[in-house]
Amino acid sequence: MQRTAAVIGSGYGGLALAIRLQAAGIQTTLIEARDKPGGRGYVFEVDGFSFDAGPTVVTDPSCVEELFTLAGKDIADYVELMPVTPFYRLMWEDGGVFDYSNDDEKLLAQIAALNPKDVEGYRRFMDYSEGVFTEGYEKLGHHAFLDFRSMIEAAPNLAKYQAWRSVYSVVASYIESPKLREAFSFHTLLVGGNPFKTSSIYALIHALEKKWGVWFPKGGTHALVRGMLKLFEDLGGTAIIGTKVVRIEAAAGHVMGVTLADGREIKVDSVASNGDVVHTYQDLLGHHPRGVKMAKAMKRKSFSPSLFVIYFGLKGYRADIPQHSILFGPRYRELLDDIYSAGGLADDFSLYLHHPTATDPALAPEGHSGFYVLSPVPHLGKAPLDWDTVAPIYADKILAYLEKRLIPGLSADLVHKSWFTPDNFRTELNAHLGSAFSLEPVLWQSAYFRTHNRDDKLKNLYFVGAGTHPGAGIPGVIGSAKATARLMLEDLGVDAAAAWPSNGGPRLEAAGGAA
Repeated sequence: MQRTAAVIGSGYGGLALAIRLQAAGIQTTLIEARDKPGGRGYVFEVDGFSFDAGPTVVTDPSCVEELFTLAGKDIADYVELMPVTPFYRLMWEDGGVFDYSNDDEKLLAQIAALNPKDVEGYRRFMDYSEGVFTEGYEKLGHHAFLDFRSMIEAAPNLAKYQAWRSVYSVVASYIESPKLREAFSFHTLLVGGNPFKTSSIYALIHALEKKWGVWFPKGGTHALVRGMLKLFEDLGGTAIIGTKVVRIEAAAGHVMGVTLADGREIKVDSVASNGDVVHTYQDLLGHHPRGVKMAKAMKRKSFSPSLFVIYFGLKGYRADIPQHSILFGPRYRELLDDIYSAGGLADDFSLYLHHPTATDPALAPEGHSGFYVLSPVPHLGKAPLDWDTVAPIYADKILAYLEKRLIPGLSADLVHKSWFTPDNFRTELNAHLGSAFSLEPVLWQSAYFRTHNRDDKLKNLYFVGAGTHPGAGIPGVIGSAKATARLMLEDLGVDAAAAWPSNGGPRLEAAGGAA
C-alpha cells in the first residue's frame, strides 16, 4: 500500500520536502493558500515588471541541484542559474565603496586600501569561517536535533569555534577596520539575525559564498520556484494552489490529515507544515491540547525583525548599479539595537537594494530598470505601528535617500511604486508578529532549542522551513527539508539511501571564478 503525505505551504522548504518525498515514492499533496507558489518566494507582476517578493540570493546552488539529481532530472531543463558579480557592493555615507566578490586579488587590494594589517586578519578569519562551515553546515545543517543528547554530541566541535560568541565579536577579533567589520558581519541580517547577538557559527556564510558564489535564476528567483514545482508535478505529485488549510486533524498522539477552506478533507499518513510555526500550532491545531500548549510556548520565544520592502520601476537602464547593494547608514550597532530591542521606527536606516535587471533585463519593460529596496524594521510586537499611515511616508523618505545617495533622477523616472509591510507579513504569510524570518537565530534558539523537525507528541506531524533547524535562507530551508524528509521516510519505513540513490551529483562551477 502506497504511503501518503501532505505538505502545507509551498515555500522553498515545502517544495524541497515535497520533491524529496515524491521522489522516494510517497504520494505527496502540496497545498498553498496564495494564488501562486513560493511562500516568501512569491512574485509580483505589474506594469511589465516582475518583482521577486522575497529571497534574491542563491548561495549554495548545489543544494538545489541535488533535488533534481536525486529525482533523475537535469536542473538545466527546469531553470538556468546565472553567476552574479560582485556578490555585493557595500557603500558608506562618506563615499566609501567595497565590492565583495570571489576575485581574491581585487578583494585583498580593497582590504589593504582600508587597512593593510587586515589582509592577514581576513585570511585568518576565512580559515575560521571554513572551519565552522564544515562543522555547522556540512555536518549539522541537514541533521535533525530531536533530543538534548544530540545537542550535547555536537557541542564539542561547536565549542572549538566559540559558538557562544557573536559573529561581530569574532570578526572584530581578526579585523581592525570599522568598515570591514561591518562588511564581514552584515550577512546575518540576510537570515534575520543581529550580528551582535547571532552565534559565530553563522560566519560560515562567508565560506559558503566563497565555495559556490552567488547566483540568480534567469527569470527571477520565482523562476526557481516554478522549476521546483514543475519537478514535483513531473514526479507525480499533486499541487493545490489557491486554497488554504484551515485545520490539521489530530487525535491523541497523531495527525490524520488536513481540512481545506473549501471543505475538502485530505487523509494522509503524515503531515508537514512549511507554514509559520505559531500559526500552525495556534490556528491549525488550536482545537488540540498540543496546539494550545505549543502555541503558548512558541510565543515566549524571540522572533526576528520584520521588513519594509519597496518595489519600484524606473525609466532608463541603470547599468552602473550592480544586482546587490548594501547601503550602510550613519549608525550600525545603535541602529540594530533600535530594530531588535528598542522598538519604534528609527529616523535613519541601512538598506539592501536589489537590482535584478542588472543580470536579467527581461524582468522589466525594454529600456527600464526594476528594483526592490529593503529596510529592516522592528516586528509588530516591538513596534505596533499603523502601517497604512506610516508606509507612504516611510517609502518616500527611503526613495528620497536613494535618489540623493545613488540614483539621481529617481523621482522623475519613477513609473511604479508599491510596498510590503510588517502588516502584510502578518496577514498574507500568517507570520507571527509580522516577523520576516521566524525565530531569531540566536544560540539559545538553535538546533535542539529550535522548533523540532518532528513534533515530540504528535509523532507524524513535521516541520520544515525557517522556523525549524537550521533556519532561514534558501540553503537553510532546503537543508531543513532534507532533515525532515529523512525523518518522515524513516517513520514510514522507507530507506532514504535506497530512495535517493543519486543523492548528490555534480556541482555547479562559478563562471571565471567570479561568483
